[in-house]
Amino acid sequence: MRCPFCGNADTQVKDSRASEDNSAIRRRRACPDCGGRFTTFERVQLRELSVIKRSGRRTVFDRDKLARSVQVALRKRPVEAERIERMISGIVRQLESLGETEIKSEQIGELVMEGLKTLDDVAYVRFASVYRNFREAKDFENIIGELAADEDKA
Repeated sequence: MRCPFCGNADTQVKDSRASEDNSAIRRRRACPDCGGRFTTFERVQLRELSVIKRSGRRTVFDRDKLARSVQVALRKRPVEAERIERMISGIVRQLESLGETEIKSEQIGELVMEGLKTLDDVAYVRFASVYRNFREAKDFENIIGELAADEDKA
């Protein structure tokens, strides 16, 4: 693993352990050249996934991009990092278990919305406003009405 500080290609693993949700191996590493310490995560990838964008363009699925979009929706919300990581890992597992190598971005968006709905209503509305391309206040009213209806059913 290359050192992110000095670029040395020969770093040493100091400690390895399973992540909190057992979906990855967390490794603490040290660089013998600059003394820098950093953490890496090693995950199992069942298959290489491609995302088909709305435009028809294809890109390689990027777990980090998914995590960033979820983090944006959850910015300044009181949700534990462990719950967020569990949700993201669950989405990735669902995508890998579909048996398809190409997945439409709409499928990913719907899975994220389902996950956010269970985590935080505000994050759900934030994500939905971008994902569904809200154009006016009525769009917000509609999604909040859907949330209220779902809570009344529960």
